[in-house]
Amino acid sequence: MRVLYHHRTRGRDVEGVHIRGIVHALRDLGHEVTVMSFPGADPEQARQGQGVAVRGSAATAVSKMPGVVFEFSEIAYNLVTLFRIGRAIRRLRPQLIYERYSLFLWATVWMARRHGIPVVLEINDSALVERVRPLRLKSLARRVERWCFRRCTGLVFISSHFRQQAMEAYGGLSPSVVSPNAVDPERFDPGRYDRARLRGERGLKGRTVCGFVGSFARWHGVDAFIDAIVGRLAEEPHLSLLLVGDGRMLPVVRDRVAACSLAERVVLPGRVDHDEIPVWIACMDYAVLPDSNHYGSPMKLFEFMAMGVAVVAPDYAPIKEVIADGRTGWLFPRKDTAACVQRVLDLASRADEREHAGAAARDYILRERLWRNNAEQLLALAAVKVGP
Repeated sequence: MRVLYHHRTRGRDVEGVHIRGIVHALRDLGHEVTVMSFPGADPEQARQGQGVAVRGSAATAVSKMPGVVFEFSEIAYNLVTLFRIGRAIRRLRPQLIYERYSLFLWATVWMARRHGIPVVLEINDSALVERVRPLRLKSLARRVERWCFRRCTGLVFISSHFRQQAMEAYGGLSPSVVSPNAVDPERFDPGRYDRARLRGERGLKGRTVCGFVGSFARWHGVDAFIDAIVGRLAEEPHLSLLLVGDGRMLPVVRDRVAACSLAERVVLPGRVDHDEIPVWIACMDYAVLPDSNHYGSPMKLFEFMAMGVAVVAPDYAPIKEVIADGRTGWLFPRKDTAACVQRVLDLASRADEREHAGAAARDYILRERLWRNNAEQLLALAAVKVGP
């Protein structure tokens, strides 16, 4: 089957991982997939962390536009999409259009309906949720969104909470499925990595390691977690923290660690390429996600679990859909940093519990959360027979 995958993102970071995961899974199922990206932003040409395909591109320039000007550019992009999708339909004759939904973007659904082609929208963003960039034209965005959500062939939501929000706000949605993030089991395979050697190279030999991988953004709560735990690390003298990533709060965390003379206990390597993330996770005994949000599906949660590393995580609904408390990980009351810290400290001396939960977490991922699972769900929405 011929599939046209359309997106209007910069195609890097987590979004690039997700796009490549779905595209490769569809191809593995025997389908022919063409990716149509924002001009200059091709996730298949640039691996995460390199940024080659987007540096200096139109995507980078547009993303720096202020407030309402940026939103008007998003609206205007429908004209570009009408032309590009129309040309692709004539040239490729797709049997399915799959789009990573973006705000104000109605042109793809309109063109697909006009040509009688099934169109499935993957919902990772919405006018209904709190966003990093404040939404100025919220009323218009919601009207466009309601129209798209009701007139596409199907909807793929990343969490049940997200779907429930849309149903309550818009009603009468097209058929939908909940499809959290997933992982590549070959890249995230603990059997590929020499754990003892990697830990030795990073000064972690003989340590119990609790890790984090992700953005040091305020909503991930790493700074609050560090503030709460640095004064208690003496309770578990063999425990080290390995916190991988970059962001606005990293300098704050580094200053706090330095002030407490804990550089040997709290390792902060900074940003690493996505291809290197399994290497760092392989050094961990368990992991922590200090905070998240009500609707998101954290990509790193799945990558930890695939590596056999169970996670201490907040009990937001999307995370509770993935982690079985005490079996494949551990949940704490969201926004309760003290409870998070206590759970991390308690687990530092429970090697058997960590190992059992890690093994169960990997088993769960291999059963239910591979990119193939996501691809099969989206194909079923379009009433298309899945390949071999």
